[in-house]
Amino acid sequence: MAANQISGRSAFLTLLKAQGVSHLFGNPGTTELPIMHALKDHPDLTYVMGMHEAIVVAMADGYSRATGELVACNVHVAPGLGNAMGSLYNCKFTGTPLIITAGQQELGHGLTEPLLYDPLVPMAQPLVKWATEITRLEDMPRIIHRAAKIALTPPTGPVFLSLPGDILNHKTGIEIGSITRIDTRNRPSREALASVAERILRAENPVVICGNEIVTSNALIEAADFAITLGVPVYQQTVPYGSHFLSEKPCFMGALSRNQRQVRSILEAFDLMIVLGADVLRMSVWDDVDPMPADLPIIQIGLNDWEMGKNYPTEIAIGSDICETLRALTPVLKETGGTALGMLAKERLKALSNKNWSTKRTKLTHRISNEGSGIPINPDWLMLQITEALPSNTIIVNEGLTAARFLNDLWPYRERHDYHGLASGGIGWGMGAAVGVQLAHPRRPVCAIIGDGSSMYSIQALWTAANHKLPMTYIIVNNGGYRIIKQRLVAFHQNDNFIGMDFKNPEVDFTALAMSMGVEARRIEDPSDLREALESAFANKKGPNLIEVMCDSSL
Repeated sequence: MAANQISGRSAFLTLLKAQGVSHLFGNPGTTELPIMHALKDHPDLTYVMGMHEAIVVAMADGYSRATGELVACNVHVAPGLGNAMGSLYNCKFTGTPLIITAGQQELGHGLTEPLLYDPLVPMAQPLVKWATEITRLEDMPRIIHRAAKIALTPPTGPVFLSLPGDILNHKTGIEIGSITRIDTRNRPSREALASVAERILRAENPVVICGNEIVTSNALIEAADFAITLGVPVYQQTVPYGSHFLSEKPCFMGALSRNQRQVRSILEAFDLMIVLGADVLRMSVWDDVDPMPADLPIIQIGLNDWEMGKNYPTEIAIGSDICETLRALTPVLKETGGTALGMLAKERLKALSNKNWSTKRTKLTHRISNEGSGIPINPDWLMLQITEALPSNTIIVNEGLTAARFLNDLWPYRERHDYHGLASGGIGWGMGAAVGVQLAHPRRPVCAIIGDGSSMYSIQALWTAANHKLPMTYIIVNNGGYRIIKQRLVAFHQNDNFIGMDFKNPEVDFTALAMSMGVEARRIEDPSDLREALESAFANKKGPNLIEVMCDSSL
C-alpha cells in the first residue's frame, strides 16, 4: 500500500491549489458532496457559493478577468451544467482561463439513467477548449494539469471536467505531479519586424484597432507608445468589453460602433488597418452594407490564430504576443522613420486633437450637463453623475446596455483591469461578475451598473455579495422593461406594440429585493437626491449597497 494514499476529493482540491487557484466558486448538489466533505481539510481554499450555476460561472469569470489568473468553479450534474451554459458562453468570448467541473453519477450508474444524469462532456464541448471525464483516480493529476495548461495557453479559454462520484470517493496512492506553463511571450523575427515596419511607414493614412489582447498581454503602455510614434488614430474594437487602450492618450478616438454603415464610413478614410489583438469588426444584427471598405489592407498581430483572416483577407498576419511585438516593433519604426516620422506624427496628432476621446468627452459632458434631468431621471445624465462621483481607482462592471450608452465616453480606461463589460451579448452576466471582481480586488471600489432586465437574470448574486460582506455598489437602472428590444422593434419593424417587454402588473421592487438579501438599498426618483446617495454608497465599506434609479423609459 502506497504511503501517499489520498482520496479523489482531496486530490482534486490539492491539484487546484497547486495550479494557483485560491477560490472555488460553486453551487453544491448531492454529487458534489465529496468535494464539500473535503473542503474542511483545505481551509486555504475559499469556497464561494452562488445561488444559481450561471452566477457561479459569472463570479469565476469576473475574478479571472480582474486578475488574469486561472479560476475554477463546480456545478451540479446535467441540469447545473445546463444552467451554467449562458455564462460559459461569455467565457468563450473573453477567453477566460476557467476550469469548470461538474459532479457526475458513479461510473456505470449512469447506464441506468438515474435522475439528473446525462453525458456531460458532449454538453460542454461547444463552448470549451477541451472537455473530458475522469474515469480513474490515477489519471486525475495528469488531467487537471493538462486542463490548466490548455486553459492558460493563448488563445486562452475554459475547459470542462466531469467528476464521477466514485472517483472522488476512491482512495489510492498517486503522485500529484507538477504544473506546466507555456511561455508565449514571443516576438517576430527581425525580418518580419522590418517587413511590418516598412509596410506601416508606406501607408499614408493608417488606423489602429485595439482589442482584448492588449489587456491579456499587459500592453496598454506599449500600444500607446506605438500609436503615438506613428501619430495615428486608435479605435477600440466594436465590442468594448475591457480597457483596451488608454482613453486619455491623444490618439484615442473611442470605440467603433456595431453599425455597419457608420463603421464603413469611418474606415473608408484609411489606407491601412492595423489590428492589435482585436475581434475584427464583430457586428450584432445583419445589414446589407459590409463594415469593411473594399480592398482595405490589414495587418493583424496577436495570438488568436482563429481571428487572423477569419472574415477578411489579411495582408500580413503575425502570430505573436502583442506586448513583446510592440516593444520590438516601435523602436524599428522610430529608427527607420527617423526625423521625418517624428514630424509627421506630431502633425497627425495635432489634427486629431479636436476630435479625439478627450475632446469628445468635454463636449459630451457639457451637452449632458446643460440638458440636465427631470423626473424620471435621464439615463445619460445619470451616467455623468456616476462618473463624477466615483473614486478615481474604481473598477466598473457594466451591463447597462442602452442606459449606459455613453459610459465609455465619460469614464476613462487608465489601467488594464479597471473596466469590465458584457462580451457576448448574453445578458445576466454582470451581477455575478461584479462579485468576482470585488473578491479579486478587495481594497478597490467596485461599481456595477446593471439594467433592470439584465439584473433579473441573476439578482440572487446579491446574496453572495452580502454573505461575503463585499463593499461594492450596484446601480440598477430601472426603466421598467426591455428598452433595447423596444428600440429595435420600432427601428426594424416600425412597430410600437410592445408585447412581453414591460415589467408591469406588478412592477419589480429592486430595493425590496436587495434588502431581503441583506443589502443596504434605496430608491432614487428625484435627481436632486442622486449625488448624496452615490457618495453615501461609495463611502460604506461594511457591505454591499444597491441604488435603484428610476429612469426615463422613452425610446
